[in-house]
Amino acid sequence: MAVHAQELGWPSYRISPVERWQGSIHDRQEDCIAEEAPIALIYNGEPYAVMLATPLDLEDFALGFSLTEGIVASGTEVESIRVYQRADGIEVRMRIPAARCQAATDKGRNLAGRTGCGLCGARTIQQAMRRPTPVGQGVRVSSSELARVLVELSDHQKLNRITGAVHAAAWAVPGQGIQSVREDVGRHNALDKLIGALARRGADFREGFVVVTSRASYEMVQKCASVGIGFLAAISAPTGLAVRVAEDTGVTLIGFARGNNHVVYANPERLLHDEP
Repeated sequence: MAVHAQELGWPSYRISPVERWQGSIHDRQEDCIAEEAPIALIYNGEPYAVMLATPLDLEDFALGFSLTEGIVASGTEVESIRVYQRADGIEVRMRIPAARCQAATDKGRNLAGRTGCGLCGARTIQQAMRRPTPVGQGVRVSSSELARVLVELSDHQKLNRITGAVHAAAWAVPGQGIQSVREDVGRHNALDKLIGALARRGADFREGFVVVTSRASYEMVQKCASVGIGFLAAISAPTGLAVRVAEDTGVTLIGFARGNNHVVYANPERLLHDEP
């Protein structure tokens, strides 16, 4: 897969003057504000969707989105990715097999996807509610390993440390800790970026697990299951639909994962509790 990116003039954050108040005391300071930009995803010259995302790691985002949306079956089907700066946003142009492009065009998501929504633009309930095939046995994770990753994660959130406004999705391998982190103003975008980064380097999705700094909504479970990731931990709560999809697809779903505390909502057999 060839990847070509023009030098983007769109930063991932900007510095802005603000008035900071602490009780009745205030002063003028500068603050770092996370940016979001409209990202047009285009396959073989045909527009598919416009998503609002942090303009960072866009090649990873495009590939991950293509995989989790079912537009391509593997990363090798994406022949090239090119990123172009436009006046009002960014275009990501991809080349994929003609048959895949036709299928994508037939179900094209022509509405803009808002930052917080992973299903915007789906034309039918069937498109929105895709049920991936069940994942395999996959990885097993000890509770102590999960706790260590949760502690490590804040050190990898570089953009959030500056802005306080972005989510992170982390990939960890038992015994090796965090291997990759991607950030975005949208939780599902961060996960797509992570999945794309892993696919680009040929990672085995069965060998690790994902931790996200957000709630575990339906599309987060769907995206993991669609590429064979069998273990998802979120620092906030899951939704009921997310739990049901996790049960159906065999994904181990954990919520309220904070320090040594967590709640297992589906398929607990992959989480190994350490002996006291």
